[in-house]
Amino acid sequence: MTDDPARPVPVIDALLPRQMAEKAEQVGAEKTRLDTASLLALAVLAGSFIAFGSLFSIIVSTGAEGVLPYGVTRLLSGLVFSVGLILVVTGGAELFTGNNLMVMAWASRKVSLRQVLRAWTLVYIGNFAGAIATALLVFLSEQYGHGGGAVGLAALSVAQTKANLGFIHALIHGVLGNVLVCLAVWLCYGARSTTDKIVAIVPPISLFVAAGFEHSVANMYLLPYGLMIKNWATDSFWIMIGQTPGTYADLTWLSALGNLVPVTIGNIIGGGALVGAVYWFVYLRKR
Repeated sequence: MTDDPARPVPVIDALLPRQMAEKAEQVGAEKTRLDTASLLALAVLAGSFIAFGSLFSIIVSTGAEGVLPYGVTRLLSGLVFSVGLILVVTGGAELFTGNNLMVMAWASRKVSLRQVLRAWTLVYIGNFAGAIATALLVFLSEQYGHGGGAVGLAALSVAQTKANLGFIHALIHGVLGNVLVCLAVWLCYGARSTTDKIVAIVPPISLFVAAGFEHSVANMYLLPYGLMIKNWATDSFWIMIGQTPGTYADLTWLSALGNLVPVTIGNIIGGGALVGAVYWFVYLRKR
């Protein structure tokens, strides 16, 4: 049997960085042109997917302190959190932090600033809706009582720690966090298969979580979930953990907002300027 010269030869090699930049530019432009309903629906899915990753991370880290070394606990949390971005990328959802790479399409004048801001706004709203809806469902399942209340205690501790971050501290953590998230998305642009994408996602995301950096969409789940436990958990839960809601006086809706604002700004700087703009400058600027 002879080869058909008209049939394209399949390519399995990963795309080169210049090709990745061109693909990121093209994908970013296409995303901004999605209709409002589709963009919101895909954003709600992404918010829920990241919430699942956050939920998984809390469960795995529960009870590990004092049993496993700190670094091992953080590594395990990061590995399982990766499922959130894996679902987003392979499932085709729209994530605000990953979409910060749209600056490449804007810098190349493929889309207007208004189109980028519209997409970011709709996706941010959708992510928040998906994350907080998932938090409510998980709370109503009383999953926080698992492990003799240890899961809820871990969730409260994480939420209060985030709520107590200072503005600059949260901003810098947000910058570093989305540098790694956008690098994971960037590597996926060079992938040829679903397996390639999964392998590319896990290391940067594991590092981001292990280092304790901040991700606005993950916090849209973690902070409201902690607040729901603090405000609405059953009396039996507080008896199990030997604490009262007053122990978490610093965890309020206002302090949650005080975290999300600087983290979101930091995420835009990290993903848009330090990843997207840099790769545009290197590979697309002269074109």
